[in-house]
Amino acid sequence: MNTVEKLELMEDDVPPRMAEEQRIQDDVPWGIRIAAAWSWRVLIILLFAGVLIWLLSHISLLLIPLLVAALLATLLRPLHNLFVKWKFPRVVAAITTLLVLIGFVAGLLWLVGQQLVEGFADMASQVTAGLFELVTLAEETAAGFGIELSTDQINQGLEEGLTYLQDNSETILGGAMAIGSTAGNIVVGGILALFTLIFFLADGRKIWDFLVFFAPGKHRPAIHGAGRRGWTALGSYMRVQIFVAAVDAVGIGIGAALLGVPLALPVAVLVFLGSFIPIVGAVVTGAVAVILALVANGLGNALLMVGVVLLVQQIESNILQPIVMGKAVRLHPLAVILAVTAGTTLLGIVGALFAVPVLAFVTRAARYLVKEEWRGDPEAKEMEKLEKEEAIKRAAQKEVHEAEEQASLANITRRLKETIPGLDPEKRGFGRRGDAPEGHLTRTETDTAVGTRPHPDADHAGEDHGQAGPARHDSHHDSRHDSRHDDEGGRA
Repeated sequence: MNTVEKLELMEDDVPPRMAEEQRIQDDVPWGIRIAAAWSWRVLIILLFAGVLIWLLSHISLLLIPLLVAALLATLLRPLHNLFVKWKFPRVVAAITTLLVLIGFVAGLLWLVGQQLVEGFADMASQVTAGLFELVTLAEETAAGFGIELSTDQINQGLEEGLTYLQDNSETILGGAMAIGSTAGNIVVGGILALFTLIFFLADGRKIWDFLVFFAPGKHRPAIHGAGRRGWTALGSYMRVQIFVAAVDAVGIGIGAALLGVPLALPVAVLVFLGSFIPIVGAVVTGAVAVILALVANGLGNALLMVGVVLLVQQIESNILQPIVMGKAVRLHPLAVILAVTAGTTLLGIVGALFAVPVLAFVTRAARYLVKEEWRGDPEAKEMEKLEKEEAIKRAAQKEVHEAEEQASLANITRRLKETIPGLDPEKRGFGRRGDAPEGHLTRTETDTAVGTRPHPDADHAGEDHGQAGPARHDSHHDSRHDSRHDDEGGRA
């Protein structure tokens, strides 16, 4: 029988349904099978991520303050450690650090508010003149394209805008109420963030150790080390981001002051705050400076301000980001742009603010795990050693506990045997007399062995006649022995 005939016989033996499934498997290319296997796994991952984001969006009032407190904790950790070095208790050091932060922010806001009040009072006439210049510029531009744009048309547009606002006052009022509710949430979230910040500074390491405790014992050193590396990367990102934001603020503020743009200091503070949103924030806040220059000083001054903003942005993008930020967190600019875009799309301004810090944390922690850096990490090795010692102690305690349980069980068994003699095979049972010699059968046992039942009055008779009972027993035993001997002789 050749090979072809063997294959035909094997095909005949296979059930039709199995043969059809095998034929389908053979017809589907290997690449399609691999793509299908990847597809359903990727879909499950995306579904999990979507459900997770949906759930987190419902606890944003809790999640956002925690993230803000974490970022501030990484930023203020050096100051807190300085107070601890000065023999401050950890909680007192955390509260002192928080008071320093609040004082700095309050002083900055007071300075900016004062500048805004003075600046708007001084630039009222400039703004009016600038608005007229803008109207004239709009008319000239429209005339260049063959469109007639008169002052009456502009006034008519303004009147139509006012009418629209009056007709939709209820909608606007509802939006204002929503803004008021958002402002209330911001106040509550700020208080929660400050309260959480105290404990992050004072007991941050204890909190992290408690969270790591829920991980499996053999993976704790790696997870602990990855978390520490991610936290360090997060702190480096925050410090570098403050440096970059300060450079943007100083550059644009000095440029605005030199060009005579009003509110140069408030603009610089706005640029500083906006720079914490990478790439997008500095551009938007720089546009505010350009608009102020256009309104107050005209088109030429606005174009010069645009040049200042672009110059500062180029210095940040080409020098500061690759050299300083790249070494701190090792994130490619494309990864930063994609993270900001994805965060903005999913969670709005909050996503844009936290996208890059979360990406920096995850990237550093993943690099630590993938490269198995914990094998050369002294703290991870020490933790692994402690975990092994704890495992040995737990095993020893388990053995001691089991030995104690066995001893307790043996003690209970012994007491039961002492209480109920019939349970102990080494002692006499319930049917033995206490005065019978060891190895000597009682009458009850003998009669039971022979198969006869003892007379109920046998024991009483023995008690009444004293030694008569044993004598009768012996004679009975002898007669039975003689009769058995005679039977054996007869049979012989």
